[in-house]
Amino acid sequence: MKTVKARIFSGAVCEQIVFNVSERIVIDRSTKPRPRFKNEAEREKYNLEKSKRHFIRIVNANFGPTSYYATLTLDNEHEIHDFPTARRELDNYIRRLLRKYPDARIVAVMGRGKSTHRIHFHAIIEGVPKEFIKEKWDGGEIARIDHLREHVKYDGVDHGQDYTGLATYLFDHWTPEQGAKHWRGTKSLVKPDHEKPTPVLRHYSDTKPPKAPKGYVFVEGRTTQYGFLYYKYVREIPKPARGRPRKSDASSDE
Repeated sequence: MKTVKARIFSGAVCEQIVFNVSERIVIDRSTKPRPRFKNEAEREKYNLEKSKRHFIRIVNANFGPTSYYATLTLDNEHEIHDFPTARRELDNYIRRLLRKYPDARIVAVMGRGKSTHRIHFHAIIEGVPKEFIKEKWDGGEIARIDHLREHVKYDGVDHGQDYTGLATYLFDHWTPEQGAKHWRGTKSLVKPDHEKPTPVLRHYSDTKPPKAPKGYVFVEGRTTQYGFLYYKYVREIPKPARGRPRKSDASSDE
């Protein structure tokens, strides 16, 4: 067996995965971790986690503080009770946005309210003005529309523009009644950058990660249940300025 590591860059996030491959396998872009499963349920769980990781990477690769996160609700007049109809409504809304802004990047999911059980939508949108997003939604209210944060904290640690938490929340809106498709994305979405795996020359552990790529800092390391070593790095985050700005530094309308 040979140990290799692969890096994946998604926006402000870099992931490194260390795993073993057979000596007979040629190390190229198709070299991936190959877990063994005890049963079909374990295989299905792994595939669901794999789909979630892909979605998280898509979100991190395409969105940032200039992007909007919107929650779209349906009023009584436009209420929808089944997901095939809801999917058509969501698709039509996205088409209206793309008609004016064809290069916009959008991901969207459907879900039901925990207490009301009414169908609603969530979307992350880059490249469309806030007022146009609101103007083109005619099914009810936009319950919220905010920029993504510039600083996201997990367990008190600033991860900068790492939107793993938001992406996980959106992905978990899926339920079997929605069908096989977990989320809707535009063709303009940028793909994460998967680097070619390389042989490992050192010993790594949860607390001894590979060196951080230039411009990144290490934030997480763990051994997965499938035996792979997983490490996360985020782009270096400038420390916020302390104290009040000097008069010459302050913005002015004059």
